[in-house]
Amino acid sequence: MTNEIKNLPTDPKTLQNMVLSLQSQVKNLTAEKQLLIEQFRLAQQQRFGASSEGHPAQGDLFNEVEVELDAVEETKESEEIEAPITKKKPIRKKLPADLPRETVIHDIEDKTCTCCGHQLHQMGEERSEKLEFIPASIKVIEHVRLKYSCRACEKEGISTKIQIAPLPASPIPKGIATATLLSQIITSKYQYALPLYRQESLFKQYGIELSRKTMSDWMMKSSELFKPLYERLQETLLQQSVIQADETTLKVIKEDKIKSYMWLYCTGSDSPSNKSNIPNIVLYDYQSGRAGQCAVDYLDGYTGYLQVDGYAGYEKTAATLVGCWAHARRKFKEAQVAQPKGKTGKADMALSMIQKLYRLEISLKDKSANEKTVLRQEKAKPLLEQFYRWLDKADVPPKTALGKAIQYCKNQRHKLIRYIDDGNLSIDNNRAERAVKPFVIGRKNWLFSNTAKGAKASAMLYSMIETARANDLIPFDYITHCLEELSKEKADITSLLPWNIKPSDILK
Repeated sequence: MTNEIKNLPTDPKTLQNMVLSLQSQVKNLTAEKQLLIEQFRLAQQQRFGASSEGHPAQGDLFNEVEVELDAVEETKESEEIEAPITKKKPIRKKLPADLPRETVIHDIEDKTCTCCGHQLHQMGEERSEKLEFIPASIKVIEHVRLKYSCRACEKEGISTKIQIAPLPASPIPKGIATATLLSQIITSKYQYALPLYRQESLFKQYGIELSRKTMSDWMMKSSELFKPLYERLQETLLQQSVIQADETTLKVIKEDKIKSYMWLYCTGSDSPSNKSNIPNIVLYDYQSGRAGQCAVDYLDGYTGYLQVDGYAGYEKTAATLVGCWAHARRKFKEAQVAQPKGKTGKADMALSMIQKLYRLEISLKDKSANEKTVLRQEKAKPLLEQFYRWLDKADVPPKTALGKAIQYCKNQRHKLIRYIDDGNLSIDNNRAERAVKPFVIGRKNWLFSNTAKGAKASAMLYSMIETARANDLIPFDYITHCLEELSKEKADITSLLPWNIKPSDILK
């Protein structure tokens, strides 16, 4: 008998307490081990896995869970017959009819028959099109203003008054840039994420010296011109019943804080086929921090629906908050990645139930707001109740990925189920996430802003471009048109709102 056994107490109650303590330690160590394994799997997925959040088809996922969950519905789904997948032959799309065309005729030299030697006659023709790229052309517009004076005044008067035609309005009166040049630089940077130093090298290819400093100064002055239009768009946005919001980080060199933030507010749809009367607006707002007061100040007492993620800062606003099921699904997706490979579990069950909500939304896509409200109350509400009954019964350690996903849904419950109360609401905040994505992509190229003033100018110009895109306008044409009109002494702001403009009006 070893010394350790000899030293054990002989009292049964004491031994029982020791066993319980050891069991608790083993349980804690097992939980810590499981947590480390989950973190490792998640890190692997983030580093090497696919970034898509796509979900498998309902019938392919966790069928045994569906049987337990809803046997009747599973029976109906199992009766559906999948159509065989046929690979379609790719069809080349026709080139736009409004493009300029040059016809090149190819003819044979010898028009005699190779068999009998008689003269050939034309029986038809065969046409094919090829697309040719012509590099951008740059030209100098020289403004010549003729001067006039009076010869009689020159002979008899004390002074001679000279008359000259005024210069036409220009976005930068004393600069060489026209509205088209400014629009090219703005859209290259803020739509196509081409930093100014790369644009500088492109202009050099045409023999033009345009420094980054000059172009940066032009961007600042252009953003000032857009200010009244931005303010009108913000005023219109705050009049809507639903606003979506999101925020992302931004590094500003000459700021005390390590992280600044670009906030985004949008309404309407980012689809040109938007059939509602809700205007499509996307506005960026630069702030040096992420405090909830930033949203409070921007929304200025807004009391409508505000659809956001789970960030607590939005609680300070006067708006009625609506949750985002994409964020909830994302957390269960992480839990699915963290679980052992090849096994299905509670994360799969949660994803399957959430997928039912999304499938319902797809079927409601073309419905009116009132119809959506009625059908959501009828069909989505039972699914939500079923989902939360399952969450309440789930016994999962809170520190695991699955535990965090479940707790998120419980904490956000009143916000996540609110979308069924109004047909103008969406099931998720993806509209805002898609709207902020162009900024995130651009940030990867230019990395940071130099000053807060420059970041505010970027917010202004991003807003104009993304709002134009949401309204099915070509940003280059829209920016050009706005710069030309805003440089005039009395610009009509209402006529510049993107939903009041037709593409044909810009090209006149």
